[in-house]
Amino acid sequence: MSFSSLKKNKDSVFSKLQKQLEETTRVGTVDERFWKPTQDKAGNAFAVIRFLPACEGEDMPFVKMYSHAFQGPGGWYIENSLTTLGQNDPLGEYNRELWNSGDETLKEQVRKQKRKLQYYSNIYVVTDSANPENEGKVFLFRYGKKIHDKIMDAVNGDELEKRDGINPFDFWTGANFKLRMKKVAGYPNYDSSEFQAPGTLEDLDDAQLESIWNRQHKLQALVAADQFKSYEQLKNRLDL
Repeated sequence: MSFSSLKKNKDSVFSKLQKQLEETTRVGTVDERFWKPTQDKAGNAFAVIRFLPACEGEDMPFVKMYSHAFQGPGGWYIENSLTTLGQNDPLGEYNRELWNSGDETLKEQVRKQKRKLQYYSNIYVVTDSANPENEGKVFLFRYGKKIHDKIMDAVNGDELEKRDGINPFDFWTGANFKLRMKKVAGYPNYDSSEFQAPGTLEDLDDAQLESIWNRQHKLQALVAADQFKSYEQLKNRLDL
């Protein structure tokens, strides 16, 4: 780029710089937008969080992402799956081909490289004794099926227990979530996690709740098209 072009295109150069710096802070480093429980030496963790409602301009308080992470002949394959967007994914197609072969060895390979489902929500940290500086802040939280099932259970209620369903993402009638993580057989287990009694978040007034709401992160940006490689790019990566 010539000096004259540098001056002429300074706005676009600045825009590219902003984007690159943003990516630099998120790839290969800790993404400060995300919260996760801190484990003790035994692999256990405890915190109290509150799932937050949908952001302004978004309909749902969570999004889901399918991804793959496994080590193959060409090294680690860690990619978001296009099936998240309702599109064909080359690894999904390859896995079906292997599974339909009927070969048990190939079926075991499929099990190791199958897609993984994770959910993303905004949360407010009520209690985090391991990192008290997080308390009162808003973060993104990535979680799996076990916690999602507990959310569904809270929504549906239980007739036998005479427990009415609630909206866990509501500021006023939702409920704090006691997150208890224990290491079981070498893996994190959330079976003992539970929702507390419904009530207004920390008894805050509407102005304080609105402040929290305005600090939330856009969830749709996490599953936008630019977060995925193209079919061709994934196919080339898979064929390495």
